[in-house]
Amino acid sequence: MHLALTLKAEANVLLLDEPTNDIDVNTLRALEEGLENFAGCAVVISHDRWFLDRICTHILSFEGNSEVVYYEGTYSEYEEYKRKQSGYEEPKRVRYRKLID
Repeated sequence: MHLALTLKAEANVLLLDEPTNDIDVNTLRALEEGLENFAGCAVVISHDRWFLDRICTHILSFEGNSEVVYYEGTYSEYEEYKRKQSGYEEPKRVRYRKLID
């Protein structure tokens, strides 16, 4: 209820910490729609990658060794960028020699 009132009050910045915890699907959909129509800036902290992928346009990632990465794009695009930066390769299937002939 407080979030709905805040969105209606025409604030220009929202700080949301784990907004998808303990909400049902209908409320989640309403939250996504509200954030998509929000004219200001929303800073969202979440472990819900699917949610982040649907609402984020910019990523500010705090990595190890006190490194901060700014990326313009969705969460999926950011993950792909990180894979390319680290030289990550898909694991290859290991082939074992037969023990019994």
